[in-house]
Amino acid sequence: MAYEPKTAPFDPRFPNQNQTKHCYQSYLDFHRCEKVKGEGDQVCKYFKSVFNSMCPNSWVEKWDTQREEGTFAGHI
Repeated sequence: MAYEPKTAPFDPRFPNQNQTKHCYQSYLDFHRCEKVKGEGDQVCKYFKSVFNSMCPNSWVEKWDTQREEGTFAGHI
């Protein structure tokens, strides 16, 4: 099965061109969803696809490292 990249759909909470908040919120939503529903839930995969399409890889790697170290500033 080939990977088909998709762009994140429009979210009315983030109407501006700068999508930094949308990226960050989707990252938080994904990890909150997995915390509540468990790893691999289909609903959570939506949030993962959004932040993967919007966030720079370096940001995601930094946030993942911070979560592992317990220094992540976001509330999950």
